[in-house]
Amino acid sequence: MSVKVGMVSLGCPKNQVDAEKMMFGLRAYGFELSDVPEEADIVIVNTCGFIQSAKEEAIETLLEFLALKNEGGIKGVVCTGCLAERYRDDIMESLPGIDAVVPLGNDGEIARIIGELAETGEADIDPRDKYDLPLEGDRTLIGGGYSAYLKIAEGCSNGCTYCAIPAIRGRFRSRPMENVLDEARQLAESGVTELIVVAQDTSRYGEDIYGESRIAELLTELCRIDGFRWIRTLYMYPERITDKLIDVIAKEPKLVKYLDIPIQHCNAEVLKRMNRRGDRETLAALMNKLRERIPDITLRTTLITGFVGETEEQFEELAEFVGEMRFDRLGCFAYSEEEGTPAAKMDGQVPPEERVRRSEIITEQQMFITDELMAQKVGSTLEVLIDGFDEDEGLFVGRTAADAPEIDGCVLVASDRGLAEGEYVTVHIDSCEDGCFYGSAQ
Repeated sequence: MSVKVGMVSLGCPKNQVDAEKMMFGLRAYGFELSDVPEEADIVIVNTCGFIQSAKEEAIETLLEFLALKNEGGIKGVVCTGCLAERYRDDIMESLPGIDAVVPLGNDGEIARIIGELAETGEADIDPRDKYDLPLEGDRTLIGGGYSAYLKIAEGCSNGCTYCAIPAIRGRFRSRPMENVLDEARQLAESGVTELIVVAQDTSRYGEDIYGESRIAELLTELCRIDGFRWIRTLYMYPERITDKLIDVIAKEPKLVKYLDIPIQHCNAEVLKRMNRRGDRETLAALMNKLRERIPDITLRTTLITGFVGETEEQFEELAEFVGEMRFDRLGCFAYSEEEGTPAAKMDGQVPPEERVRRSEIITEQQMFITDELMAQKVGSTLEVLIDGFDEDEGLFVGRTAADAPEIDGCVLVASDRGLAEGEYVTVHIDSCEDGCFYGSAQ
């Protein structure tokens, strides 16, 4: 009897890529992959451990599957990912029903580990260093197979004082360009038409192996590969967005006019405490330059409220900046105190409830801005990539080039004909509501 393995991947797209590599290894080993984890024999929970809410989600998910195991619904639960790397001993002690906790450096052994569990109920895991995490590898894509993430680097060397990623995943390591391009060609040949380039800092790509950033060159080469229609890049740091990079984004038709630039704050003092560069003036100048050079660009950013020492005046400056810049997309998070980070040891911690209050103010402010910007597009026609069908609405669900999967808005599409997942459709935008467009397929 074959062993069914289910995969639940939590957290960011970079974590999803790791899960897809593990899934390929499991399938190659002979395991059957279950689309419904609850119906599997063994479930792998690929966890995120970035901030407190992510850790809580990971623990809750593990507990849910442990309860299912205790009821006899599944036979094994395995924890992988960032939480496993950061808290392996704690997880094994506090969740004794877990069958295996696999550090990042052991991801490449997941098929052997699951095989031993299936055969004997135990697995031999000799924890390996996080730097043993393979930077490349074949993948079994999660989703419809038309959209895929391309991870071009691992780890981070930026040293933001609030962030635990360097401790979890190590220093920034770029993949050689030809290696990245080979994987991209394989993805295109498999039917992927939307390619989403990711790393902790994509704008830093190549610095460690070429002595300078090569992201502009990499994006140019990706555009030469047949098959891709949309190429999107996430996680670019503002100080590394050069004129050369802007020119490439402006001129290459396959590069969607969309930039995800996490600025975190605009106040110079707050940014300095975060160990980040820039100030309100330089950030505003960059956003204005991008809009001037790429008139139809969509700008997304993320912000942190309530960081250590943030005064009410500094928060008000941030809110004013948000109103001034009118970002197309914005995610705002209350500062999360992460153990082991420099920021967690700083004096002047803002009370947690105040961090949340400030985050809610920015989020509500951005909702009004987003609604106003979306209303301007009502009556226009947009290209939409179909992601599926919403049974409740009775409408197809898709995204424009201005919407990254999971984090941005959607388009609900009425159509007289059936629309396939992965199909690109011209849609007339009839209305907008709650961050979604409603439209009609043409």
